[in-house]
Amino acid sequence: MLKLGIIGLSPGNGHPYSWAAIFNGYDRAEMKKCPFPLIPDYLDKQNPADVRIPDAKVTHIWTQDVEISRSVARSSLIQNIVDNMVDMIGEVDAVILARDDGENHLEMARPFIEAGLPILIDKPLTDQANHLGEFVRYYEQGKPIMSCSSMRYSPAFVELKQGNPIGRILTVSAVTPKYWRTYGIHLVEGVCTVMGVGIESVQNVGRPGEEIVHLQYSDGRHAVLQSFAKITSGLVTFFGENGAATPQDPDAFLQFKNMLAHFVEMLKTGKAPFDWHETVEMSKIVIAGRISMDESGRVVHLDEIA
Repeated sequence: MLKLGIIGLSPGNGHPYSWAAIFNGYDRAEMKKCPFPLIPDYLDKQNPADVRIPDAKVTHIWTQDVEISRSVARSSLIQNIVDNMVDMIGEVDAVILARDDGENHLEMARPFIEAGLPILIDKPLTDQANHLGEFVRYYEQGKPIMSCSSMRYSPAFVELKQGNPIGRILTVSAVTPKYWRTYGIHLVEGVCTVMGVGIESVQNVGRPGEEIVHLQYSDGRHAVLQSFAKITSGLVTFFGENGAATPQDPDAFLQFKNMLAHFVEMLKTGKAPFDWHETVEMSKIVIAGRISMDESGRVVHLDEIA
């Protein structure tokens, strides 16, 4: 049985509750107290026999607030709460950094990476160019790092990619709630799951909380991705030479379970579940979108970001 440590909790992000439950099972009464009501809602819809991933268990948790740690531990049946995140080193086989504050990911991940522990880092890997360079150097040293949005494993997006009924896709329009820095990567990963990577430049003509980001592919295709803080739902529509397609109703539970199962498979086999260079390019897109807005909508080429 693989022993995992989990780290949380960033504002508005309840992943430690749900991800730990996908490994450990959960206490229904305690999970009802979780401050993210969507989590018990989608967990309770599952067949209990289908919730858990076998062969791995979250045994340790750290968050910045011991009361939060206790709440997650009670809800998701985690046995050990640590006072310092590095106390997990030597106690677990791998770590899940389940926070979406990309600006803090390198600092929080570094001790585990340098200790040789495999790590799954929640999206985005980082939104800082200099931090991305350090992650790349760690990867090139053979450090086992996985990072992605669970949109990579959305059944609806994977199905569209595999059975594309709309012909060559020329453009896509995509909208998400919340902010580019934290949720833009969901759109980027979903779009690139279907259309592939190969982005040449990024332009953000929006403003904070209302960001409108144009991606230019090197082969002439386009994507327009929008993040709006005050909306509550999103939509993605692909337009191809033979029609249009809108993947419907992403299944958050199944996306998360598929992603976490691929991480466990990586731990067992030592093989990355997808090309690391895709993660690097998608991180550059997020970074370029932030730079473009900060610089009055300048077109930012990905090759500017080392």
